Amino acid sequence: MEQIDTEKREGRERIITRRLIKPRLNVHYPQVVGLKNGLVRRMINNSILDAVYDLIRLQGYVKDPAKTMTGGYQVKLHRNGLLSLLYDNYGYAQGAAHGMTYQSSQTFNLEDGSEYRLEDLFKPGSNYVDRLSDIIRREFKSRDIPMLTEFKAIDRNQSFYLTDQAVVIYFQLYEYTPYVYGFPTFEIPFHDIMDIIDPNRPIGRLLNAQTEPAPA
Repeated sequence: MEQIDTEKREGRERIITRRLIKPRLNVHYPQVVGLKNGLVRRMINNSILDAVYDLIRLQGYVKDPAKTMTGGYQVKLHRNGLLSLLYDNYGYAQGAAHGMTYQSSQTFNLEDGSEYRLEDLFKPGSNYVDRLSDIIRREFKSRDIPMLTEFKAIDRNQSFYLTDQAVVIYFQLYEYTPYVYGFPTFEIPFHDIMDIIDPNRPIGRLLNAQTEPAPA
């Protein structure tokens, strides 16, 4: 592994890119540096590595010696002590009609190292599953997205990431749509779900920071 790049900064911590190189494998992944709390830094970085290796295992890298693999990531949010990451991993086996890409994501609290699940964003008892599912169901129809199977509802802890303005829900290739469509992705603006957002959790933290007056 080698450090090859630096990415976005916020305060004292920053995100650097490292690269995992093996035969048939070239994966770029993020690591957090500069946090004062070494335990928190290790917790987050170890969790990131676990997610990266989970995608490698999902691709069947070890079991299939004909498969080559590349991977990368995007920083979707890095502010106010929050970090939201999206990973992708592409694998291609010799002779296959096309390769296969998988995505995963993580959202961290940079102060204590905790990783948020989707349910952590919303008020207890808010029935966020039905609320988000209704929005996504309408989007599937209004965007006239071709479907392999009917969408009924998201999982209780559906994969997601955060941006400055929205919670983003996505699904894997073939999960609901044909391969050529790509990853069905649904950006749900915070202002559309304000009544179920927990003001003391990640989204509330972002919104409070955005409305705070600038220091004199």
